Amino acid sequence: MAGTTLAVVALVVGVTLVAIAGTLLFHAARGWARLTFVPGSLAILAGLYSLSIALAAVYPPHASSDGPLPADATRVEMTSADGERLAGWYLPSRNGAAVVLRHGAGSTTADVRQHARLLNDAGYGVLATDARGHGKSGGLGMDLGWYGELDIQAAVDVLAGRTDVDAGRIGVVGLSMGGEEAIGAAGVDRRIRAVVAEGATGRTAADKAWLADEYGALGLVQGVLDSGTYGFVDLLTPADPPATLEESVRDSAPTAMLLVAAGDRPDEESVAVRLASLAPTRVQVWVVSGAGHVAALRTDPARWREHVIIGFLDVALAVESLR
Repeated sequence: MAGTTLAVVALVVGVTLVAIAGTLLFHAARGWARLTFVPGSLAILAGLYSLSIALAAVYPPHASSDGPLPADATRVEMTSADGERLAGWYLPSRNGAAVVLRHGAGSTTADVRQHARLLNDAGYGVLATDARGHGKSGGLGMDLGWYGELDIQAAVDVLAGRTDVDAGRIGVVGLSMGGEEAIGAAGVDRRIRAVVAEGATGRTAADKAWLADEYGALGLVQGVLDSGTYGFVDLLTPADPPATLEESVRDSAPTAMLLVAAGDRPDEESVAVRLASLAPTRVQVWVVSGAGHVAALRTDPARWREHVIIGFLDVALAVESLR
């Protein structure tokens, strides 16, 4: 059963049972015992909410990959360190540099074709890969990206072995879940010299700790719910919990990073600024005015090319002199 459906069923059934049981217990209770009804019910509902979100993340539907490959792309298959078969396609490099291109949760390489085309037009080799459980890749999907480091390392292995790619000039470009995976991968793989992460906000409960500082009591409540959610996720998935984004940024030195935030999503800017403050000499932030989540390229293609390719990747991967 798809994770979203399972989550909805679990939440509806759970709420119904809580309502029935709560009503019976309330009428059966006497005196002070009735005072525990409201907080007890709220605690149970919070647990059900966290469980439903966890189920949706751990058991997502398998996103299908639609449409033909780009005309000059070749299919690529690779195997992750834990034995999972992964699929993607490759556009060859003309400047010696290349990037792994990662889509977001619930999507596939079909959703990043425009990004691939602009990067390849600028000379970059592009290896677009379907995350496991997405598109043509095998395995179970995981919409928090906890397998991302393994998947991206397998893709970097492919690029590092290609004759058209200088193994010292490899980067990763990721959107949403893919951006968080890219940051995580840079923290464990020294071959990654540049990261572009758009719409990255968090993949662990600790990544959300800042909400309490920013939003007070409401942020604290959200933090409690997130702790429950990620706790359930850890129980439900065989994947190991990843490092926090902050830890990955620190561990990724000297890798250069560009964090792209949607102007219409204040939380994205807050996270990007906080992460950049950990390594201001190598982490940049670009807030795209008027853009929604992972819509920077769609909002302004010319500025995306200027900021991401010319202003960042060309410099970080030392390809300016080849233009």
